[in-house]
Amino acid sequence: MIRDRFDAIIFDLDGTLIDTEPDLRHALNRTLLSLGRDQASRDEVKKMIGDGIPKLVERALLAKGGLPIREFDDIVKCFSKNYFGIATKFSRMFPGVDKSLSSLKNLGLKLGICTNKPETPTYEILDAFNISDYIDTVVAGDTIPGIKKPDSRHLAGVLELLKVPKNKAVMVGDSRNDANAARELEIPFIAVSFGYAGGPIKELKADIVIKHFDDLVQALRILATDY
Repeated sequence: MIRDRFDAIIFDLDGTLIDTEPDLRHALNRTLLSLGRDQASRDEVKKMIGDGIPKLVERALLAKGGLPIREFDDIVKCFSKNYFGIATKFSRMFPGVDKSLSSLKNLGLKLGICTNKPETPTYEILDAFNISDYIDTVVAGDTIPGIKKPDSRHLAGVLELLKVPKNKAVMVGDSRNDANAARELEIPFIAVSFGYAGGPIKELKADIVIKHFDDLVQALRILATDY
């Protein structure tokens, strides 16, 4: 049933497949410490994630003393140095992800990643958690210059590489960026309730909300029947 209706499932990364917040917070707090700023908490950082590294750093600086007049680019580079290469030290895969990805591949579905995270830590994370083999293509935050979610061209880029039409795909994510990109392309959207939405999950207006990855296949069955 699922395979008759859909050819591809596209996933966000941070807050959807992997709880990356601990490593992002670790790198961010090392950067803030080097500037003599206060540290950010988990709840604070979760609300900052989703629009790429420069925006994450900008939000942290605004929350912890304000933006500097100069040297912002150098601060972003400092964060990247603190993060790249150690992006999987504290992060954890959400329960059920590997089992669900395996099930989807066994159904013959193509799987893609659409993330605003840069390519370098994205591939580092996929390799570290042994899920690279499940993924057919990745479009990261720096893959298409100047284009990131919520710009639907970011998501469309994944579909183009997969050679899948938009009416045969589903987006799975945790944020407004994911929801808006999917909505603009008229792609069904499944939201995970355990990510970094930054507000009530109902505000994403997802077609279906899942509380655990074990629920994903059943959610796809429902979409295959109703959408």
